[in-house]
Amino acid sequence: MQRGMNQPARENLGMPDHGNDHGLNGNFGLGLWVTLFAFFALFLLPAEQARASGSSYTVIETFETFEYDLVEPEHQSGWSSALAQESYGPFRVISEDTAEMSGTVDSYSPALFQQMLQQHPGIKHIVMIDCDGSIDEDANLSLARQIRHAGISTHVPARGSVRSGAVELFLAGVRHTADKGAEFIVHSWIDEDGREANDYPPNDPVHAEYLRYYAEMGIPADKARAFYALTNSVPFAQQLTLSRNDLVRFQLLH
Repeated sequence: MQRGMNQPARENLGMPDHGNDHGLNGNFGLGLWVTLFAFFALFLLPAEQARASGSSYTVIETFETFEYDLVEPEHQSGWSSALAQESYGPFRVISEDTAEMSGTVDSYSPALFQQMLQQHPGIKHIVMIDCDGSIDEDANLSLARQIRHAGISTHVPARGSVRSGAVELFLAGVRHTADKGAEFIVHSWIDEDGREANDYPPNDPVHAEYLRYYAEMGIPADKARAFYALTNSVPFAQQLTLSRNDLVRFQLLH
């Protein structure tokens, strides 16, 4: 007898087949259930538990926080705030009656000075901080006469400096004073042709112009001539620092 394809077929009598077919089908079903249970345990059960407990996944991002202190500007009363940056050429208004002067006088300086006085008629003092002279001597002498006509005083503080043509401006003050430690420097003038004071003969009218100016500022004639000669004894490219005794000797302080 052969067991295989030649085995007679069984009749279907409504009874379960307990042969080989039943064993194969049972093993396959058992494997399927194990697979489904594993899938359920790994994927579906955690999700169901999360939904049941109301939990959720949270993504946390960290941001760097910067803190800034906002500082209100200090209040400046009255005119001082408005005048903090108000300048007119070499002049800068610092109070109702005072202007500081620094820099060089040029051909625009007389007009700017007049504009300053029109807008600030109370100015009566000029503090000369760092004044290096002029590039236009006619404008410099014109400005000096305006200062005197306006009744303004001039002052050089300690460590302040007036040089060259700025010395003429200093003398223009109705009162011209200086603290100890103030610097005064002089030298010869030079014209647009490069000629200096000593290149002109002693009787040339150009010298008389300076002597006349010193007389207008109240310096005695003999002191004026001696001071003018001292300034021209030094070439334009050099400089001579006046001592406190020089200021007194030539009556340059008043």
